[in-house]
Amino acid sequence: MSAAVASQTRDATLDAAVVAGAEIVAGHDGAAELLVRLRHGNGATSAMSLDPETGFALLRAAGAASLSDLVGQPWLALIKDL
Repeated sequence: MSAAVASQTRDATLDAAVVAGAEIVAGHDGAAELLVRLRHGNGATSAMSLDPETGFALLRAAGAASLSDLVGQPWLALIKDL
């Protein structure tokens, strides 16, 4: 997902979403991507795969030094400036 798409992903289902986990995975072309797992307010979970540029922007937005620093962060707060 690009930064433009991430910033447009703002609907009611994401309002209470928090980051449940994050890991580096191989993308469809073999390049590294950031897989972010979300836990929604209703208990449902989902996952998003972010391209490297967006992944690094997300880490900067969170002030995260590592992927574990993303856990518990509110999703909408992280993507609001991407």
